[in-house]
Amino acid sequence: MQYQLIGDSDCPLVKVNLAQGETIRLERGSMVYMSDVTLEGKMNSKGAGIGGLLGAIGRSLTSGESMFISEATGVGPRAEIGIAPSVPGKIVALSVGAAQYRLNTGAYLASDQTVNYNMVSQNVGKAFFGGTGGFFVMETAGQGDLLVNAFGDLMEIDVTPDRPMVIDNEHVVAWDARLDYNIRIASGTFGFTTGEGLVNEFHGAGKVLIQTRNLHSLAEAVSPYLPSKGN
Repeated sequence: MQYQLIGDSDCPLVKVNLAQGETIRLERGSMVYMSDVTLEGKMNSKGAGIGGLLGAIGRSLTSGESMFISEATGVGPRAEIGIAPSVPGKIVALSVGAAQYRLNTGAYLASDQTVNYNMVSQNVGKAFFGGTGGFFVMETAGQGDLLVNAFGDLMEIDVTPDRPMVIDNEHVVAWDARLDYNIRIASGTFGFTTGEGLVNEFHGAGKVLIQTRNLHSLAEAVSPYLPSKGN
């Protein structure tokens, strides 16, 4: 995938140049413009027919993903498509192959057609308490380029066996699939009852990508200023 980040560094757009016949996958609704490109919506499932439909519904219900995903294919010598995420923030590319990654809900933007993913089950405690994809979480497979997006800036944190890392689960974007993790309450019962104070504790060796802002905190900050339904 030949791509370029253009525009403001805080709210970039990705310009992707496609060879004729080359296909990439992208998050549904992320297309901004295109030329000499066909865009096709497909069920977010490896199967076809009823089985594929049920698989797409299952992924949507268990992980919060969209039931559909888009595929863009170049149909001319100068095929180009511009894509952007739904929230303002940084976009980075991950090289999938030597390392595989697990992605939090909403982190996926686009990838080569050679990059696939599986839904990996989490234990009940992780799924119930955490914000990392519900009962299932996306884990990449294959090899190629993967674009992920964040709300705000995106930073990389290294986890080593002698230096585990505790990260607020609303700020986790993606992490090395080789890392082990658990989700716990940071402190006190107040955090438990309000949904605050939940953290991911990562162990092992690998990197974690974090975002500097989170949507839940923004929603809580602006909600007092929004008109009520009665107004």
